[in-house]
Amino acid sequence: MKQLSNSVLYLMSIAAGLVVANLYYNQPLLHQIAVSFSVKESAVSNVALATQLGYALGLLIIIPLGDKVSNKKILHIDFFLMILALIATAVSNSLLLLIISSFFIGFTSAIPQLFVPMAAELSNDKGRGRAIGIVMSGLLIGILGSRVISGLVGEQFGWRAMYYAAALIMLALYILLQLKLPVIKPSYKGSYAALMKSLWFYLKTEPALRLAALRGGLAFAGLSAFWTTLVFLMEDSFGYGSDVTGAFGLFGILGALAATVVGKINDKVDKNKIILYSIILLILSWGVFLFSAKSLIGLVIGVTLVDLGLQALHITNQNIIFSKNPEARNRVNTIYMVSFFIGGSLGTSLGAIAWEHFRWNGVSILGILLSLALLLVYLVYRGKSPS
Repeated sequence: MKQLSNSVLYLMSIAAGLVVANLYYNQPLLHQIAVSFSVKESAVSNVALATQLGYALGLLIIIPLGDKVSNKKILHIDFFLMILALIATAVSNSLLLLIISSFFIGFTSAIPQLFVPMAAELSNDKGRGRAIGIVMSGLLIGILGSRVISGLVGEQFGWRAMYYAAALIMLALYILLQLKLPVIKPSYKGSYAALMKSLWFYLKTEPALRLAALRGGLAFAGLSAFWTTLVFLMEDSFGYGSDVTGAFGLFGILGALAATVVGKINDKVDKNKIILYSIILLILSWGVFLFSAKSLIGLVIGVTLVDLGLQALHITNQNIIFSKNPEARNRVNTIYMVSFFIGGSLGTSLGAIAWEHFRWNGVSILGILLSLALLLVYLVYRGKSPS
């Protein structure tokens, strides 16, 4: 088997982070966007919701193609559409157009999920956890760092400037990937319809995949509720703008940097134990959030814990599902990640509702309930989850 070089592995990690950042630039900017279009906070949360729904659909439609179509061909078409969507967002003159263009940003930004199965495919069993961890580290740093960058850019230059800059970044990244990324030629010869139909087969026949998908969806629902409403809390309780909100991503990055460590641990430690410890971290983080509506220190501690908990759980989930069905890693990753972002979309919507009616206490209780549901799933099904 052809092994993955460290240089290409880290390129995929960086690319994953830069592309997935497109999904999250809007979160620290939601207050600015609401003001610019004179709409309520609950209405502007649909921008974040549309982006996540677009991402989920992109995962469902695009990522299975990784088992059938050359990765370079997928990137060629996808980056062209992604850059157009970013420019359309920057020039949007109504909330409706912004929601539509944000949907397509999400749809085209699904391609980092091609890199995770690629890393798993080109790694041996002993190094698979490490490779997944490195790519996921880049991806999660992109998620968290995007909020820092967009918060600063939005505060200094306005929210539209962030999307013009993102379009230029994607153009440069596309050129680099075309030059450096190895060509992967999948072996699947069936039709696209048969490819998509096989998603149901793997979902139906792989209980470990179903459990991982449920765990991931519940965990990401909580995190999405937090990030969607944090900008409103910062404005409401502290009078801070998007720059301070985005800066909270720096503390989440501390958790993301643990990805490589978590990946290595996954290669040696019982995965059921890692899942349990991850859930405990998530419950603790929301307990901290509940008492931190007026405490910046509490919010910093909470965001570090919640990102570390999600990180550990997410990498463990992916290591479990990639250990089987090597010929269909893109498809099983599709099932898992679609569930993950459906959970995120649900969390965004519920978080906005909780904030509108109950403010930060409502958001925190929502996160606690989601984490307790995650613990219940673990307790009921732990004997059926592979270690």
